[in-house]
Amino acid sequence: MPLKSGAPARIFDRIPPRPFPETALSDAPAITIYTTAICPYCVAAKNFLKSKGRGWTEVRVDTDPAAREALVARTRRTSVPQIFIGDTHVGGYDDMMTLHRAGKLEPLLSGEGA
Repeated sequence: MPLKSGAPARIFDRIPPRPFPETALSDAPAITIYTTAICPYCVAAKNFLKSKGRGWTEVRVDTDPAAREALVARTRRTSVPQIFIGDTHVGGYDDMMTLHRAGKLEPLLSGEGA
């Protein structure tokens, strides 16, 4: 980047901007996890997704009765976690790991479908 005459060079002037990780994942479907505070499988699911470099929206059903009702209406299940990748209901942590072991989770995470 050319500098104005007489202006001191700054280290930041030579570093091109890098895209944020969110930009690289913009085509990937959003992940929603319905959780409670004291759920070890919820923690395991979030840790697994974190290890994959993925973020998620967490919906706490223990603090929001309307969210719990929406969860039951959407899934017909009352257990947590309940994981959605885009509009696809993955199920709970065990269901997500079964998909992972079968090689079907990564295509779903990238938006290709299972």
